[in-house]
Amino acid sequence: MAKSCSLCGKSSMVGNRIVRHGMPKKKGGIGLHTTGITKRKFKPNLHKIRATVNGLNVRMVVCAQCIKKGSVKKAK
Repeated sequence: MAKSCSLCGKSSMVGNRIVRHGMPKKKGGIGLHTTGITKRKFKPNLHKIRATVNGLNVRMVVCAQCIKKGSVKKAK
């Protein structure tokens, strides 16, 4: 399966997973401390759908946002 949207080009992004321990200052603690940072991937919500493009039914990989927006017309 493709890892990017056929319409908008949305693909995987890289970020961090941050682990914090301690009690926040506004709750009476001494503040949160970062105890671990690991890399992670944010993946798009992709779906394989059959869509109508120029009168032809084509199979595409499209993200959920494009489907919600109405950017693609599903085949019947």
